[in-house]
Amino acid sequence: MTSKILKWVSGGLEALLGIPFIGGSLVLGFLWTPLLAMLVLHIVTLLFSFREETNKHGSILGIVTSCLAWIPFVGMIMHIITAVILMVDAAKRDKYNQASV
Repeated sequence: MTSKILKWVSGGLEALLGIPFIGGSLVLGFLWTPLLAMLVLHIVTLLFSFREETNKHGSILGIVTSCLAWIPFVGMIMHIITAVILMVDAAKRDKYNQASV
């Protein structure tokens, strides 16, 4: 459950950073600190995903994105892709909450 919440939060922040000009302005205005903060958030989310045995690919992509997002257009595209993957993963029903068929 914690990993699901963290995926929603990190996905939303990735979406914000993927908005053209706004995301870049935030990253440059805060001297790349948002990328470091997102790296830490993705690592924490990954650790909770391991603990709760949920999908890890969004968090792993987020770590890669945080490391490469300083490249102007590459970063924007990667933020958007990471946001979509994290939010789709967070929206999925996990094996513990599925209804019996």
